[in-house]
Amino acid sequence: MLYANQSLTNVTAEQQYVGLLERVLFSTLTTVPCCVFLFINGTMLFTLRSKTVFRETSRYILLFNLLSADTVQMALSQLLYLLATCRVTLTYPVCGVLVLLANLTSVISPLTLVVMSLERYVAVCYPLRHSTIITIRNTAVAIIVVWAVSSLNILARVILMLDFPFEDLESLQMKDFCSEISLYIGPKSDDYDNVYTCVLFVSASVAIISSYIGVMIAARSASTDKASARKARNTLLLHLVQLGLSLSATIHNPLLIAISKTAMRIVLVRIQNVFYVFIIILPRCLSALIYGIRDHTIRCVLVYHLCCRLKLLSSDWPS
Repeated sequence: MLYANQSLTNVTAEQQYVGLLERVLFSTLTTVPCCVFLFINGTMLFTLRSKTVFRETSRYILLFNLLSADTVQMALSQLLYLLATCRVTLTYPVCGVLVLLANLTSVISPLTLVVMSLERYVAVCYPLRHSTIITIRNTAVAIIVVWAVSSLNILARVILMLDFPFEDLESLQMKDFCSEISLYIGPKSDDYDNVYTCVLFVSASVAIISSYIGVMIAARSASTDKASARKARNTLLLHLVQLGLSLSATIHNPLLIAISKTAMRIVLVRIQNVFYVFIIILPRCLSALIYGIRDHTIRCVLVYHLCCRLKLLSSDWPS
């Protein structure tokens, strides 16, 4: 009997050790790439504010807004992931603020992609009127509208959170780690999420696809710059891919809920780690990589800052 108890104790200790080892391994595998991309995104944001040409060009201003939202979203996601991995619980109000802020930034990204697609459409289809339509003032108004729509979504979520039965709780301290699933309110919130997500991404998809079709039609015109049209077409395709990846983040929680009904907890944790890397982190890194590599004007300055301001040929710097 004593031997059996000792063996059971050894097995339990071994399982705890393996569990701790897995948590450390997964935390390292997610935190290191996340920190690298946060550094790249931060450098990209600094780059977009370092030159007058970036501060006074609409597409770079929109890119700055997109990168800002993606960077905040990535930082919040990694913070919540590390808190969950370290088994640190928060209070409901603090968790609610973090989740709402994450929702705010997640909505800003697809809306900004729509505005960027429309800007490319105007640049190709109405090149002579581009400078009068796409002005700094109009760009600022578009960004304000994007943030206002995102804020209305947060306001609706706050109103739905008022139905949360806080009076039935023994304490405001959460028993589980902070996540949107932990703040599940009820069927009203679930229905609102489904409707809002469908409306948002259907509208965004229609806007981007319509812009793409418009650019394709304009590319066949003899008066259109073929190189500019081809580049705009490729950019719009990338926007559509980014939108799809943003949409994949919205199905993250429903997938986990569905899998949790059949999978063991340890299997669920492993699946959640894989989903986190490919659905949450990876899409937030693409904007900096796509625009940092494709745009020659950004690439020169970005490499300069990433290489700790090593001396580059002055001819490669944008004026």
